[in-house]
Amino acid sequence: MRKVVLFIASSLDGYIARPNGDIDWLFTDQNYDYTKFLDSIDTVLMGRKTYEQVLKLGEYPYQEKKSYVFTKNLDFQATSDVEVVTELESFVNNLRLLNGKNIWLVGGSMLIRDFLNKNLVNEVILSVHPIILGEGIPLFANPNTTSLQLTGCQTYSSGLVQLSYNVVA
Repeated sequence: MRKVVLFIASSLDGYIARPNGDIDWLFTDQNYDYTKFLDSIDTVLMGRKTYEQVLKLGEYPYQEKKSYVFTKNLDFQATSDVEVVTELESFVNNLRLLNGKNIWLVGGSMLIRDFLNKNLVNEVILSVHPIILGEGIPLFANPNTTSLQLTGCQTYSSGLVQLSYNVVA
């Protein structure tokens, strides 16, 4: 069965973006194993707001991957780069049964909460940036208690720390 991996960055105080969704504070000075991670996945999952933020950065960056955008808005129209999904649990469970590489849960906060609450995340890879934003969009928006087992910790000269966990079933 394919794994769903939450690969995400946050500030030290647990925010994934500024209140307006801006991610200008993210380090881009090194690769931080991003390319290696991208090679391990063939499917991208994200919420509508995250998708809209990604489009503000320019051309859709995951064109080589099968991409799905989750939304409860039945009128939402996406570009041809992604498929819109309105149902979560059965869709993800069926997707995990298909042959392929791992599945990347990109974000955002509310979708992460829903995935955790339905036990749909297998691994978490969290890059903690050494910055305190003070406010913003939280990484975790009131999820159920989720136990994790540390599988790795990588430090970088920039001060970034990358933590890897398996979700304990």
